[in-house]
Amino acid sequence: MLLYKTPIGAVVHHATGWRHVSELSWDELLRREDLPAFLNRIVADAPATEPGDLRDILAPIGRQEVWAAGVTYFRSRTARMEEASEAGGSSFYDRVYHADRPELFMKATAHRVVGHAGVLRLRKDSRWMVPEPELTLLISPGGKINGYTIGNDMSCRDIEGENPLYLPQAKTFDQCAGLGPGIFITSDPLDSTTAIRLQIYRAGRLLFEENTALSQMRKTPPQLVEYLYREASFPDGCFLMTGTGIVPPDTFTLQNGDAVHITIDPIGTLINTVASF
Repeated sequence: MLLYKTPIGAVVHHATGWRHVSELSWDELLRREDLPAFLNRIVADAPATEPGDLRDILAPIGRQEVWAAGVTYFRSRTARMEEASEAGGSSFYDRVYHADRPELFMKATAHRVVGHAGVLRLRKDSRWMVPEPELTLLISPGGKINGYTIGNDMSCRDIEGENPLYLPQAKTFDQCAGLGPGIFITSDPLDSTTAIRLQIYRAGRLLFEENTALSQMRKTPPQLVEYLYREASFPDGCFLMTGTGIVPPDTFTLQNGDAVHITIDPIGTLINTVASF
């Protein structure tokens, strides 16, 4: 089932129809360790209703933090090594890719997150920016993966490539992360054949398209969650972007007005435009 955050509260879409979840706030929902079972009871007991105008769906986040994992795909490892070669940091990424401990970093708090159909920011001090399409985990306070959404981990390749220590500036800024459109709620892991598709449009024309699959990830979602939760608590749960396996060519950078489409079945398609502010 899919869980959406809307101006009138949480809405669930199931094969049997739509249900409003009126008794709990968004954060109360996401704090539940039994969220899949709880929503299944809502679907079974509550009457079907109209969903309202889903053009107004909000980013599916409340008090949660957004974290991200890096270099979890071989393609990402190669790209990071190439962009950091002149700074002498290329070997770092190869070591991270093969290490047991993953690269984990704080990506965004809620006010820096943009939902479906929102506008993501192009940094004015970056000349080389790309979207990073990523399966994103919804994790409970107790460390349980309760669902999946789509993440766009906007990245400044020139800033990170200049020096790996500049990673926070390359990754974290206002409107730096896209999440949505909703959360696919399930207690089951996604199949390794699950595909991630990135499409970038400029002036209505398809400029770039590529697919990858979860089978290309070197580390599994539970492994990433275990490291993230080792010495950190998340009272409201958190979101974890799991890394990208798609990197546009080195000659490509996002421009004002570009539209980024990221599709992961059965979650849907997250669409954002990008702009300088």
